Amino acid sequence: MAMESPTLQFNKHEDAYRLLLSHYRQMREQIMQGGGKKQLEKLKQQHKLSARERIKRLIDRDTAFLELGIFAGYGMYEEHGGCPAGGVIAGIGYVSGRQCVIVANDMTVKAGAWFPITAKKHLRMQEIAMENHLPIIYLVDSAGVFLPMQDEVFPDKAHFGRVFYNNARMSAMGIPQIAAVMGSCVAGGAYLPVMSDELLMVQGNGSMFLAGPYLVKAAIGEDADTQALGGAEMHSSISGTADARFDSEEACLDHIRKLMSMMGKPQDAGLSRVSARPPLKNPEEIYGLIPDDPTRPYDMQEIIDRLIDDSIFIPYKPDYGKTIICGYAHIEGWAVGIVANQRLPVRTRQGELQIGGVIYHDSADKAARFVMLCNQKKLPILFLQDVTGFMVGTRSEQAGIIKNGAKLVNAVANSVVPKITLIIGNSFGAGNYALCGKAYDPRFIFAWPSARIAVMGGQQAAETLLQIEISARKKKGEHIAPEEEKQLLEEISKKYAEQMTPHYAAARLWVDEIIDPLHTRTYIREALHAANQAPILQSFQTGVFQV
Repeated sequence: MAMESPTLQFNKHEDAYRLLLSHYRQMREQIMQGGGKKQLEKLKQQHKLSARERIKRLIDRDTAFLELGIFAGYGMYEEHGGCPAGGVIAGIGYVSGRQCVIVANDMTVKAGAWFPITAKKHLRMQEIAMENHLPIIYLVDSAGVFLPMQDEVFPDKAHFGRVFYNNARMSAMGIPQIAAVMGSCVAGGAYLPVMSDELLMVQGNGSMFLAGPYLVKAAIGEDADTQALGGAEMHSSISGTADARFDSEEACLDHIRKLMSMMGKPQDAGLSRVSARPPLKNPEEIYGLIPDDPTRPYDMQEIIDRLIDDSIFIPYKPDYGKTIICGYAHIEGWAVGIVANQRLPVRTRQGELQIGGVIYHDSADKAARFVMLCNQKKLPILFLQDVTGFMVGTRSEQAGIIKNGAKLVNAVANSVVPKITLIIGNSFGAGNYALCGKAYDPRFIFAWPSARIAVMGGQQAAETLLQIEISARKKKGEHIAPEEEKQLLEEISKKYAEQMTPHYAAARLWVDEIIDPLHTRTYIREALHAANQAPILQSFQTGVFQV
């Protein structure tokens, strides 16, 4: 059988990737409808803007809003009608020239009620603001906790109350917080705007109280309407809780812009930046370089060359530990260190053939030292993941794979420079950890549509799970026919494959966003701009590890 030509192979890969991108665009469009057209029409009748319209009005003209967490809640809470985008629109934008985090409740989704994923998304955005010292703007319009799921939203450390804890901490850290109450703000949710540094309210639609009219009547027998309990006029002129009130949402948003224009210039981390230049190699070719079969090899250096300025890469120890690529480059002018899995099989000087995408003892040793160097240079690190894990077997264990792997994990965990992670393909097992997965606190973590995240590959996992199921049934005295075993394997494989998808990860905020490869430079640029606003105050040091 004749081998496919490189051109034909490239074209097939490109077609498959573009089809995958189209699938994700359709999913995004569905999510962006929020609670649906009827709910949007209802807003217009109330003379209210939608969450995305509010953000568009707020940010600087001719600038883009970098939305994060758009897939939050995707496929979750179906028994409750779903929770598109986690019921809150959030991301990074520029207001009066200042980069900031913006969080806006989507009142078309269950009246802006807080699901478990809503709290998690709020906390993630606050984390981004705190780590990068970015001002944060809350556009509040929420009915409070979604009561049918209150046990998953209210009491735990990473639940609803942690938002107010963060309000207090950010204020103490000197991170500006501006809250605008543009609709309902009830019960415990009222603490978010009140604990912000500045609180604005919109006359008529804006209201804020610990208990609404019905609860007040039930609790103390008092008859009171919404405006008397917590309207903008009452809070601005009687309780003194609100700093200002406005007759329209537009006027309120314009006032936020004025407040932002008066903020002092932030300190910076001193990250190195020069004039940005586009890659010499065409980024659109990335679509054809990544195989549609995630087990097939490709040259990661070719991907890197299409992400970096002038396609100029300065390699670190290129002849040693070849299954991980380390080196220096610029992206949109920002100087970065890059740590990436090489997906091609490589041969050592001793003649040993090493599998691409696997971390060997020498590559772990090299990467650990490179991470240390980046910390010494105050150089942010970009991790590119397409990793199937660490190498196993007698030879690998005798060579010290655990020892050198631990060095790498130690260096990444203790790194003080900004870390940004991009999951390109596989992200399996301890390889996810070693190359700065979610558990290792990257400032931002993005995924391409080709990403797959799991504890191990699909085939291995499905077969392992099948053997566990068969063993459990045999203990019960049950016999499984070959046909049933085959069907069971197919069911397990299908379920596991779904759990490996990037939208499954993004729904649970394991990644901040699924992005088009062609938008990668933009996301990294904005992430580094954000990171540069937080001075690096700690010095790098590792814990004890085996040498």
